[in-house]
Amino acid sequence: MSWLPIIVLAGITFFVAAFALQLPRRGWTLFAATLLFGLAGYATQGDPHLPAAPREANVEAARSGDAMVEARRALFDPASPRPSYLTVSDGFARKGRFENAAQLLRKGLAENPDHGEGWLALGNALVEHADGQMTPAAVDAYGRAEATLPGNPGPAYFLGLGLLRSGQPQEALKIWQQMLDNAPADAQWRPDLEARIELLTRAIAAIQAQPRP
Repeated sequence: MSWLPIIVLAGITFFVAAFALQLPRRGWTLFAATLLFGLAGYATQGDPHLPAAPREANVEAARSGDAMVEARRALFDPASPRPSYLTVSDGFARKGRFENAAQLLRKGLAENPDHGEGWLALGNALVEHADGQMTPAAVDAYGRAEATLPGNPGPAYFLGLGLLRSGQPQEALKIWQQMLDNAPADAQWRPDLEARIELLTRAIAAIQAQPRP
């Protein structure tokens, strides 16, 4: 099962809820985490309009981290060896400990600057640590990942997703459209990306059509 369409659809739904339906900002993090797993068939609990207890927030963060790791790993050959720092970092991310994951990745990448999947994991960890906000450090990590992973859709995909979650749908659409334009005609992920671009285009159009107060 691919996690990519699940996370893309969750991101689009989150954007519509947060900006078109004006979901209170205090509920964004829990709502986003719940979306990731509700769409995947997980039995999630909680209400985005209710304050979350620390334990509940930790559980949702761990679930979000688990989904992001699985989505990234789906883009790589599972039989390929992984450096130990990436394996341990993924363990932190799966527990929702994104700051620890990012710190370990930085140390590992200092010694392995050409490890593309490590840079991609760092970008994801930084975005999650920032509660879904795209930071300059995350943008840099995705750029390094793209430079070392030619032909891999991961860097552009996750960059677009981060921009979408940060409230920059037009920029996300631009990134994904460029990704699609440069994709091989026989790329297995091309049809799914086309569908997600269409969904995002419709979502943006619907929001722009909303009457302004």
